[in-house]
Amino acid sequence: MPSTLDVQALETKVKDMYRLVAQEPTGDFHFELGRELALRLGYDATRLAAVPSQAVDSFAGVGHFFDLADLQPGERVVDLGSGSGMDALYAAGLVGATGRVTGIDFTIEQLAKARGLANDSGTTHVEFREGRIEQLPLPDAAMDCVISNGVINLVPDKQAVFVEAARVLKPGGRLAIADIVTEEPLTEAIVCNVDLWASCIGGAPQEERYLAAIEGAGLVIREVRTNPYEFLSDQARGASRTYGVKSISLLATKP
Repeated sequence: MPSTLDVQALETKVKDMYRLVAQEPTGDFHFELGRELALRLGYDATRLAAVPSQAVDSFAGVGHFFDLADLQPGERVVDLGSGSGMDALYAAGLVGATGRVTGIDFTIEQLAKARGLANDSGTTHVEFREGRIEQLPLPDAAMDCVISNGVINLVPDKQAVFVEAARVLKPGGRLAIADIVTEEPLTEAIVCNVDLWASCIGGAPQEERYLAAIEGAGLVIREVRTNPYEFLSDQARGASRTYGVKSISLLATKP
């Protein structure tokens, strides 16, 4: 994290942007939202149809990882940066009523929307908690799987996120995530631009450093793949071309 990054300004910008994602998903963003994006990334149409449509409308993920996660009935799952709840509710359908899904987010409007949709749909085995993904409000070795979609790049201290993920996973547990990384290191000007951070570009780490941070947390990487994901704005696309900004999904396990 560069010393010149205004972390407080970044947090405010992220909250402002994802408040709009929750409340005005048809607005103008650097990135695509909604059902068509989810289907193109690989989500199952039948399972997606069982998720409340308002959660799907605000889906701002960057990849699909549920095949890697291989969630089983009765498992406990935590979604880091759960947003309006689409991935958490999708996961709830996979783990069933004997399982449990916990979504963690720090944007109040996203939490309110996700909680309302879970309540309205009668999904009682999912909960949404306010918190930071680098300081999870969860006990040690409590989770079978940690999931996250396009969120960790927004956090300045990514190593802390992976250390927390490893802490809450049971031995043999899985980390299955999608995120934005780069092939080439970004310039200081881009990294210190809070608008580009909030748009999932400025905070994107170089891929090898990202994977090294996961391994540094004590997790073992099992699979990495590139996703069919593109940004919408000219500014974001320009950065993608210059620095190889791309989406990956990966699976890692805790020994």
